[in-house]
Amino acid sequence: MIRFSHACKRYPGGYDALNQVNFHMPRGQMAFLTGHSGAGKSTLLKLIALLERASRGQVFVNGQNLAKIKRPRIPFFRRNIGIIFQDHQLLFDRTVFDNVALPLIIAGLPQRDISKRVRAALDKVGLLRKEKVYPVTLSGGEQQRVGIARAVVNKPPLLLADEPTGNLDPELSREIMHIFEDFSQVGVTVLVASHDLDLISQLPYRQLTLKGGRLVADTDPSTQEQVG
Repeated sequence: MIRFSHACKRYPGGYDALNQVNFHMPRGQMAFLTGHSGAGKSTLLKLIALLERASRGQVFVNGQNLAKIKRPRIPFFRRNIGIIFQDHQLLFDRTVFDNVALPLIIAGLPQRDISKRVRAALDKVGLLRKEKVYPVTLSGGEQQRVGIARAVVNKPPLLLADEPTGNLDPELSREIMHIFEDFSQVGVTVLVASHDLDLISQLPYRQLTLKGGRLVADTDPSTQEQVG
């Protein structure tokens, strides 16, 4: 599903955010991307979502070489990826239902299909009864759940999350991670960037660790083995 081959990302001024990163993540796997602040976690996710392009090396998603995807095709490519941010990026002048429906409206789905999919997504994250309220009335954990519902409403095969529990307490963080687990168990590929090592260590999933832009560890706690 995801493959990095000697991928590098250099920003103007000569700053190397990623340097010679290599790994393969098969379809349906759930994994955590860890490392210190500034290690390159967000940059790696941006390369996968084509929010940035690699300076050198190659990145493949679902068999596609991202370097060969032309700019006009990027929005279509991103329809197969659900992206969740730490700060939710919700529209506070729209209801919960309208926030979740936005990707489907952009994709041009009929209203009947939109209503069915939005309610299914909200039900999945436990917010079906909140569809008519505005995000400002929700707790931080509930706002993050709206962000997750919006990310999965298109039924993408790939889910990326950038520090999704960074502003939440430990109990809410565990609840959010369990939601990601549920999606992984039905075949969605899930990659979560997080610095919450205490929480990650409690979960039996692969860990890719970045340090200074380099992949320094790739382990799978379920097997206690170095993966790459």
